Amino acid sequence: MSSNNRLLVKNAQQVVLVCNNGEKFLTKLGMQNLCVIDNGSVVIGSDGLIEAVGPAEVLCAQYSDASFDHVIDATGMCVVPGLVDAHTHPVWAGDRVHEFAMKLAGASYMDVHRAGGGIHFTVERTRAAAPPELLASLRGRLVRMQRAGTTLVECKSGYGLELQTELKMLEAIEEARRTLPINISSTYCGAHAVPRGKTVAEATEDILRVQLPTLKERMSTGALRVDNIDVFCERGVFDLGSTRAILQAGKDMGLNINFHGDELHPMDAAQLGAELGASAISHLEEVTDEGIAAMATARTAAVLLPTTAYILRLPQPRARDMLEAGVIVALGSDFNPNAYCCSMPLVMHLACVNMKMSMPEALAAATINAAYALRRSDTHGSLEVNKHGDLLVLDTPRWEHLIYQLGGHQELIRYVVINGNVVVDNNKTMKL
Repeated sequence: MSSNNRLLVKNAQQVVLVCNNGEKFLTKLGMQNLCVIDNGSVVIGSDGLIEAVGPAEVLCAQYSDASFDHVIDATGMCVVPGLVDAHTHPVWAGDRVHEFAMKLAGASYMDVHRAGGGIHFTVERTRAAAPPELLASLRGRLVRMQRAGTTLVECKSGYGLELQTELKMLEAIEEARRTLPINISSTYCGAHAVPRGKTVAEATEDILRVQLPTLKERMSTGALRVDNIDVFCERGVFDLGSTRAILQAGKDMGLNINFHGDELHPMDAAQLGAELGASAISHLEEVTDEGIAAMATARTAAVLLPTTAYILRLPQPRARDMLEAGVIVALGSDFNPNAYCCSMPLVMHLACVNMKMSMPEALAAATINAAYALRRSDTHGSLEVNKHGDLLVLDTPRWEHLIYQLGGHQELIRYVVINGNVVVDNNKTMKL
């Protein structure tokens, strides 16, 4: 036991550990039976890691002579793990608010795409943006996510579609990682769309022969840290063959496979991802029964994005079928110019209402399972000893209010803590 510690959160009415036996993920029954301590406390050591979590009276006795840099009296409040957003596109210039009207009038995602909007609209503006502009907007978006309780976020490139802009985006993500408290998992997504003027074959060749080799060089020198590789596997975008080639090349570089699949059409992307040992596949609105079974067997996480289905009026991802089949279900906001959502509490609410998940399932999907999708569940996603001291203190007597109160997180989240440091101190919470 350390005598000098970073943080004590004491006397919480509920401490939601999520899991407490070192599980790297939860499925089915485990997601329905989260580990919760009534009247609990949490100790975070000087290294920013959780040193102890348990009943308040036990920790009070154990740490009676210890000193703390900061003490939070959480009487009448709840503590939950920091939320994990497993899928975002936060680096871009120019918004697409005008496209929202098109969608409301009935235009589909691909209708907007063919009309010159969508990804290509953002690509033009991101290519033209100066690096300081991209970094400033990225920082603002990440701070908003942090205020909403996200403490670990996946951040993609993908609005460059050519080497220099993709590197510019990844460099912005790297600078944010170095300068902001929020934890970041960085994803190269150069295969987000086929650039104008190129065929699928030409775009694939450019990624394989130009972009990935340069990225590998930058990673080897330590100039960039990239964790994952992503491809938009979709009809009219990257087919199964090109997706396989790009993902395998990334895997050979040491990147985790974490890609868009089976969103608008059934592409057998889930089976491909399972075959390649993908960490995660996102979207999956059109996944087949065979794809679900393959993901369950391979322990490939399904990152479901209820905001996208909601905004585009797509069929909801088959969360219940996946859960029943034993798939590791995670959640993400899909923050991007098409789905402008910074709030994982809102994502969890939509998952419960529209995808028929229970509140415990949604919290597990937004913590331990989302961390697993990013290969971070050994360090993040639950309140267990030796994990990162990332947590939320909620000014409410039951943790479920974080999901139940639609859009209410600003009045509920009293503190956001990352590595034992209070990064959000919100004195504007309101009692029920």
